[in-house]
Amino acid sequence: MPSHPLDHAIRSALTGPQAPFALRRGNALRYPADMSPFVALPERPDAADWADAAALAGPGATLTVGDPGVEPPEGWELVRRIPLLQFTGEGIAAAPDEEAVRLGLDDVPEMLALAEATKPGPFLPRTIEMGTYLGVRHEGRLVAMAGERMHIVGWREISAVCTDPRWRGKGLGTRLLLAVAAGIQERGETPFLHVLAENTKAVGLYESLGFRLRLSTALLVLAP
Repeated sequence: MPSHPLDHAIRSALTGPQAPFALRRGNALRYPADMSPFVALPERPDAADWADAAALAGPGATLTVGDPGVEPPEGWELVRRIPLLQFTGEGIAAAPDEEAVRLGLDDVPEMLALAEATKPGPFLPRTIEMGTYLGVRHEGRLVAMAGERMHIVGWREISAVCTDPRWRGKGLGTRLLLAVAAGIQERGETPFLHVLAENTKAVGLYESLGFRLRLSTALLVLAP
């Protein structure tokens, strides 16, 4: 069966709309280290591809590979395997949110602090360049955010959905997720997202909103 662009989402993004961000060595691609830890390899990487990936990682660094079925060769350390579920939102009832504000470069310090406190997944100083990010503020303070990460032709990934622990239970994260999705739909694209397989609460929420499970996959954190 032909592969779907979302089967190899990182590579589809770095060879597609986000190619201007791509750092390349041979057939290995990655985002800048201050934007995202994700690395893309060919579907069946050979020894030269792994050597190129090691060079992209740099001395003493780890890299995060998201290609299904890829296993590291001898000489690589598997630091962590992170099981993920991939959901798509073809028919969700997305809607703008009147409290949501567009976040920009001046907001990055607060966004980094919120991500550090809530651990929604990798959010780095240049992650904001990957797409639109929305937030909710209370008395000037950022208390929730959500935004776009990988961009593939026809698809946009929703990511960094998080809420200050003191403001949870008010539906802010859900509202922002649906507001980001509304923007994606307005551009004629389809939202998708990834969630930790063990996060059953989030899985239940996404399913209740109409997201459809498409793929069980994993991220591999590797050290050359």
